[in-house]
This record gives sequence, structure tokens and C-alpha cells, in this order.
Amino acid sequence: MFVLSLAIVLLLGALGGWCAQKIGFPRIVGMLLIGIGIEPACLNLLDASFLAVSADIRQIALIIILLKAGLNLDFSDVKKVGVSAMLLSFVPATFEIIAYTIFAHFLLKLSFFEAMLMGTVLAAVSPAVVVPKMVSLIEEKYGTKQCVPQMIMAGASCDDIFVLVLFGICLSVVQSGKIGWTSLLDLPLSIGSGVLLGLLFGIFFLFVQRKEKTMAYSLQMVLALALGFLAMGMETLLKPVMAMSGLLAVMSMAMWIRKKEEKKAALLSKQATSLWSAAEILLFVLVGAAVQIEYIAQVG
Repeated sequence: MFVLSLAIVLLLGALGGWCAQKIGFPRIVGMLLIGIGIEPACLNLLDASFLAVSADIRQIALIIILLKAGLNLDFSDVKKVGVSAMLLSFVPATFEIIAYTIFAHFLLKLSFFEAMLMGTVLAAVSPAVVVPKMVSLIEEKYGTKQCVPQMIMAGASCDDIFVLVLFGICLSVVQSGKIGWTSLLDLPLSIGSGVLLGLLFGIFFLFVQRKEKTMAYSLQMVLALALGFLAMGMETLLKPVMAMSGLLAVMSMAMWIRKKEEKKAALLSKQATSLWSAAEILLFVLVGAAVQIEYIAQVG
């Protein structure tokens, strides 16, 4: 049944994306609607064992797209827009969270921290939505002279970390009533450790590749993905001890590979594009399937 569920997601998801595109909507809309339609509360076409690992499948899809993003990002471009990317990583999210907090507090009668918690959820930027479009703009050389797509990609990656830290603080307050301001230290620690780990993995990847010069590009992609999965696993293992962004590590590793081997990065990016074609469908259909519409009906 697991394999059948996988086939249903890929076939119907691809069909939904195609139909949405034909009528002028983004492909993601069709995939999300398919996911909502086949979830347990609707048609219930997916096996429970498949839904149980959907979070892991979505994480794999994110690793693939951030790997592709890093392979298309140049260190010099990121350095050029460093200040702008840094501001983009927290300024828009901060104003969004403030606005959501004010309106939710007064209109929905939520407590201050409950309203802020809702704001952090709504203000979060999904790399899976932003990165593919920015990568296509880079490939089309659209806005690359001003480094606009590069700036947005770098900013969106750090934006997620910033919002997640605030989400953790608000959730802790709502659950326990205590403010853990020390959690704010997780922000620079998560970014710094993630970038450092990514650089180490990038150095290791290039070391292995240079030792095995005849290694096929397919195997090199497998190695890059394995290191990406390892980075995400290390984030989970180290969570009780220290904060670290596994997704930022994946992106930093890919950027280091591009910095040292630009031609190789271009070939690996093409392979990542092929993988993303299937991963995109899995990601957004499963996001749709995770929407619990029975609660929406109750609220309505």
C-alpha cells in the first residue's frame, strides 16, 4: 500500500500541477488541492504508513532544493549583498509578526504571546516556494547583475531560522508561562554552526571527489545528498545540546562546491533539477494532505 500511495501522490500531483498551470495558476496550487482532496478526511486515498513518513519525505525534498540553490549561488554575489540579505532575513518577518500580533490580539481576543505565536507561523517563508523561482531567475540571468535573486535566496534561508527561534520562544511562553530569552542566542549559534558544518562537508566532498577522479556524477550527487541527510540528522541529534541549522549547512556545502568547482556544480545542479521534479510533487501534495480540514470546518 505504501508503493500504491506513492504512485497516487506522484500521478495525481503531476496532473493537479499541470491543470493549475493550464488555467493560469501556479503549479503549487494544483498540488496542494490534490493533497487536500486525497487526505484522510476527504477521499482517504493514502495509506497510514505513507502518511507516517510524510514529514521525512518533505524534509528530503527541502534538502534537494536547497542543495540546488547552493549550487547556483556564488560566494562573491552573497558577499556583495551581504548587508541587504541580512536585513531581508529578519526585517520583513519582524513587521509581519508585529502586524499579526496586534490584529490577532484585538480582533481575535488572543493573548499577546498567542497572537505572536500565530504571527510567527504566518510570517514564515518557505524555501521550497522561494528558492525554485529564484534559481530559475538566476539561470535566465534575470536580475543577476544586481544580485536580486541571490539576495532573496540567502535572506529566505536565514528568515526561516529567525522565525523558528521566535516560534520556539512564543510556544514556550504559551505552554509554561515563562519567557526563555536565552533562546535568542540560538539564532547566531544556529547560523554560525550551520555554515561551519556546511563548509566542512563541502571540503570533505571535494576531497573524496579529487581522490576518486573517475567517480560518476550520479555517485557524486548521491554523496552530496548523503552529506545533506547527515547534516539534518546532526541537527536533530545536537538539538538538546546546541542549535544548528541543517538546511543552512546543506546550502553552505553546495556553495563551497560551486566556489571551488564551478563546472562540476553546474552539472550537479542539473541532476538536482531532475530530482526536484519528483520531490516538488511529493512535498506540496503531502503539505496539502497535512491540512486537517475537519478543524477548518469546525471553525467555520
